[in-house]
Amino acid sequence: MFKRSTVISLLFILALVAAACGAPAPVATPAAETQAAPPATEAETATDSSFPVTIPHKYGSTTIEQAPVRIVLVGLNEQDSLLALGIVPVATSEWYGGRPGAIFEWAQDELAAIEGAEVPVVLDSVQINFEQIASLEPDVIIGLYSGLTEQEYSTLSAIAPTVAQPAEYIDWGIPWQEVTRTIGKIVGKSAEAEALISGVEADFAEVRAQYPEFQDAEGVVATAYGHPVSFYAFSSQDIRGRIIAALGFQNPPIIDELAGDEYGASISYERFDLIDVDLVIWADTMPEDLRTNPLYTSLDVVKDGRVYYIEGTDTLYDALNFATVLSLPYSIERMTPMLDGLSQALKGN
Repeated sequence: MFKRSTVISLLFILALVAAACGAPAPVATPAAETQAAPPATEAETATDSSFPVTIPHKYGSTTIEQAPVRIVLVGLNEQDSLLALGIVPVATSEWYGGRPGAIFEWAQDELAAIEGAEVPVVLDSVQINFEQIASLEPDVIIGLYSGLTEQEYSTLSAIAPTVAQPAEYIDWGIPWQEVTRTIGKIVGKSAEAEALISGVEADFAEVRAQYPEFQDAEGVVATAYGHPVSFYAFSSQDIRGRIIAALGFQNPPIIDELAGDEYGASISYERFDLIDVDLVIWADTMPEDLRTNPLYTSLDVVKDGRVYYIEGTDTLYDALNFATVLSLPYSIERMTPMLDGLSQALKGN
């Protein structure tokens, strides 16, 4: 256990609260209200002697002197990597969904398998509550899949060592492999993390081997965000765009060009032609007037049946949004009928 003061000055807390404001979550899926839960049991963490470890990130680097026990997450999906490594965070941050502890279906077995584990406290990801975080007395604060500002990082660092999003990717753009790998380093379980990564990458390799016709195809994931005047297409730097690539598809270069430094682009209905590619996956419920828009129904990808709709109430939608070491195997399994159908459609062309 880390040594720390057991008394936190009220004036210090008020200063932290005043110092920064919360960053917005990715627009494709709105954040929900904070859901409180009992503090988690302190789980055993590192099994190796790799400390101290220094983690570089967007705002410099953070050195962790010894294996952390009380872990607070201000990123939106890091809980899956921790649970896969047998560790329960003290607190998670709510993206959406309202699940207890912000633990979705694909990760609940991992939580249940950890002896003495309790459901984590759920923090508000829209407005960071620095006072609440400080009261949890974290050993480390992690925000890898996040859009932390430098001011927020500085404020959090005054509470505990904080690891922000990496500099080499756009905000909210860190690949799932790097989330898992970095979490492994933070908790001293790098070997276990690499084994998890290898397992999921093998699943994707199996899909690519089974469907070689995907290799020369273009695919895009879109959502009805912006309705009724526009839709939103995810770029290759977004976690959903990375799933398309992992299946073997190429992301349309025009989408990356329009997205720039963002994880996607808003596109007006007049340019439905930009997604007239080999595969379109609509993530979230698509309004009927958009689905029946003549500019949309005239697309070859629609007429040929190479469009797939995933309702916002479907856990596959959630799993694709999270794109983690735990949700991706679940996603691949659930997508098998879609991939079979797409394979036949592409071969027919």
